Amino acid sequence: MASDASSFSQPNIPKFDGDYEYWSLLMENLLRSKEYWSVVETEVPTNNAELKLKDLKAKNYLFAAIDKNVLKTFTKRETSKQIWDSMKERYLGNEKVKRAQLNRLRRSFEVLTMKNGESVGDYFTRVMIIVNEMRSCGKSLNDIKIVEKILRTLTEKWNYVVCSIEESKNIDELSVDALQSSLLVHE
Repeated sequence: MASDASSFSQPNIPKFDGDYEYWSLLMENLLRSKEYWSVVETEVPTNNAELKLKDLKAKNYLFAAIDKNVLKTFTKRETSKQIWDSMKERYLGNEKVKRAQLNRLRRSFEVLTMKNGESVGDYFTRVMIIVNEMRSCGKSLNDIKIVEKILRTLTEKWNYVVCSIEESKNIDELSVDALQSSLLVHE
């Protein structure tokens, strides 16, 4: 009979594929679960052997996750924090880039409408992808704004359902998930 320790499988190390936001979310979670995130957040004192070992382990995970051609551009980075910060700066961008990206996402959100023949699930997916990208750029959107946007931009065939939802529910208290559930029932 296998012991609990031998039946536990190691989590896959998320490979960096150019999508920094997604990769960093997965990688941060992995490093937190291994209790190495603290050395990525703050620079390790050179006189602390325990923290230096944690830093080496965190670097090992980063090395396994990042393509060698990308890693070669970080040759002068000695700590996991320096590698992480370099990845963040290079792939997430500075404030100017973030602001431009946020403006692009706002525009995409403003002009977003449901396509004829599109399913409710597919439309919600498109909306939430943009919303989540905006959130990762620092723009917080509450459920009310998202719910109102969706109700306003459904195709004409949904008009009677929208009227019914607006009359029967308090839109200010309706979550995005509850709206999607209601619309899926009508689909």
